[in-house]
Amino acid sequence: FPEMLSNPRLSPVEGTLDVMMNQNVSLSCHVESGSPPVRYTLFKHSQKVSTSNRPDLTPGLFNLTINSASDVGEYKCKAENNITSGGKYSNSLSFTLIEPISKPVLSSLTSQATKGQNVTLSCLSENGSLPITYIFFKGKRSISQPVKMQKREAAMIFLFINSSSDFGTYKCRAENSFRNNTKYSNSFNFTLAEERSHSQPLIISLVLILLLFIIGFALAIPFFIIPSYKASE
Repeated sequence: FPEMLSNPRLSPVEGTLDVMMNQNVSLSCHVESGSPPVRYTLFKHSQKVSTSNRPDLTPGLFNLTINSASDVGEYKCKAENNITSGGKYSNSLSFTLIEPISKPVLSSLTSQATKGQNVTLSCLSENGSLPITYIFFKGKRSISQPVKMQKREAAMIFLFINSSSDFGTYKCRAENSFRNNTKYSNSFNFTLAEERSHSQPLIISLVLILLLFIIGFALAIPFFIIPSYKASE
């Protein structure tokens, strides 16, 4: 006896909806029950993309190429047979366009530091699909937990310069959902800032006192010379 179709199920053949630009992808539209033959139609939003006719209940396959951001929009499929009026519609699917990350940049507001100083390191990849996960390193040793950034903002780490070993080489690593795409930053080193000699403030103070004494003496001369001159007349 002729049987109406069940609602079809639309799914990616590769099992993932993460795609990159210019990638070829395949979608499968499949009904579990109903009388063949079955005609499958794929839609992007409300626009017809392609049709696949199957003599049995095997899935209809649709091959696509992601050429632009508009190609990741919402997809649905419709299944029809000779007795299903209007057809049955599937779930909807949307691809996520992923972009490889660029080399992150490691920077700080200062490149010089002294022992006992707090400093900040920032790590940012300008390009790449979000979220991006950052990890900071000193040498080959990680010095932070993974920091996942959902926005295009720099990950930051706060350091305390406690000894000469803290002036070593720092790097950061960035990665996202793009397969096999991990990037390391430039190297960054803090340099030891020259500490002022404790004698410098004392010398400056003595010079200022001497200048004030000379200026005061110069201003006081008329008050001593003029009365002396008048007294001698």
